[in-house]
Amino acid sequence: MTPFNLRVLAPDHPYYEGECEFLVVSTNEGEYGVLAHHNNTILAIVPGEIRIKTPNGESMKAAVSYGMMRVENNDVLILVNTIENPDEIDEARARRAAEAAQEALLHQQSKKDYIQAKAKMARAMNRLKVKNNAK
Repeated sequence: MTPFNLRVLAPDHPYYEGECEFLVVSTNEGEYGVLAHHNNTILAIVPGEIRIKTPNGESMKAAVSYGMMRVENNDVLILVNTIENPDEIDEARARRAAEAAQEALLHQQSKKDYIQAKAKMARAMNRLKVKNNAK
């Protein structure tokens, strides 16, 4: 497969910078795959899993939160609020966060509280999904 250049960045650290043969991200429409010479596009990333396959055959998976992806001239830039490898995810902490978000959803005071609780729930559930899929 022909590789393309990929940069995956979070505010606190670069996650991956190098060549990539295949990439999958989560969007509102479902999973979105990218290969070399993909059409130029910009899209929103939602909490989910990112999957990267490098030219040397290495496969990488990580949990990501909200972000964006730009594909332009065989160069892909992904900016996400958070990214975690499965081995970095504390399952007990993620479960507590999901429970706290569920409680907040039941007792929200405003639309803003509801939206924040939904975002926290999505992140916690995604972290648990990625952690359990890595086992």
